Amino acid sequence: MMAETGRGPAALAREAQVGQTVGMQRHPSTIMVSCVVPWDADEEIDLPRFRAQTEAALAAGYRHLYVFGTAGEGYAVDTRRYLEVIDAFGAATRGEGIVPMIGVIALSTAQVIERVRLAHDRGFRAFQLSFPRWEVLTDPEVERFFRDVCGAFPDSTFMHYNTGRVGRILGAADYRRFVDEVPNLVATKTMTGDITLVGRLVAEVPELQHFLSEPVYAHGSLHGTCSILGTFGLLAPRRSWELFHAAKEGRHAEAAALGAWFARLSDEVFAPVMEDRRIDGTYDKTIVRLGAVPDFPLRMLSPYRGLADDEAEICRQILRTSFPECG
Repeated sequence: MMAETGRGPAALAREAQVGQTVGMQRHPSTIMVSCVVPWDADEEIDLPRFRAQTEAALAAGYRHLYVFGTAGEGYAVDTRRYLEVIDAFGAATRGEGIVPMIGVIALSTAQVIERVRLAHDRGFRAFQLSFPRWEVLTDPEVERFFRDVCGAFPDSTFMHYNTGRVGRILGAADYRRFVDEVPNLVATKTMTGDITLVGRLVAEVPELQHFLSEPVYAHGSLHGTCSILGTFGLLAPRRSWELFHAAKEGRHAEAAALGAWFARLSDEVFAPVMEDRRIDGTYDKTIVRLGAVPDFPLRMLSPYRGLADDEAEICRQILRTSFPECG
């Protein structure tokens, strides 16, 4: 049974001593959350709700925030909106101990470097990279991509979005080939349920901080120090920090139970609206509406579809009925 600590998410975050790097790891162990972008009817950023979301994340104790992963529609924005969003993100994440990260999704190394440079010129020094997708990269091309992009910005750090969306997921042997040659590659975001792959990554490439989904984190922690990519961080901050602490403190059965709770939360709340599967940001925006910002817009940039208000309300009713403890 999961322990009820009685401590709020901010207190649990402080206890995590976010920012301390363990051993040889290049990045601290923590919870990282995505800030998704609210769009108005003209597909322009809704600044008040964007700020409300970011303020909620900081109030919940999160200090590692990023924008423009898949959930943040990094694949969908033109350069103008890219700049508008990162400027708003930079303004909202100023403060000691806050580490804002910019995601870059593009079709070529040149485009990736161009967008990193635009953010770099504005003072950002942490970035999330995805592979170009037009053709699946071979091993030599993977290594060249990391050397070319990371090498162009030696004063910055990079997290690799290790996702099957680009045609391949890297395993421990893949990273081991080049991790020593790319010292500012510091982390992976490995969103897979393959526990064998996850276990080997954590155990065999300990230099990198591996960010994992809530249901997989407990297993990853059996093999070494890892982190949480908080998909539900703005909906269940207290449970997120409890999961983080349970694994850190060796309470693995409790961590596994919490991971299973998050899996059930995902499955049950969204089951009625998953028959017509939509892109990730559709569900991430709904998570923000269900939690931190109740009037958060669900609109997605063209051509992708968000949930309708009545669909989101179905999710809310399930949440209230089946997960009254959520928080």
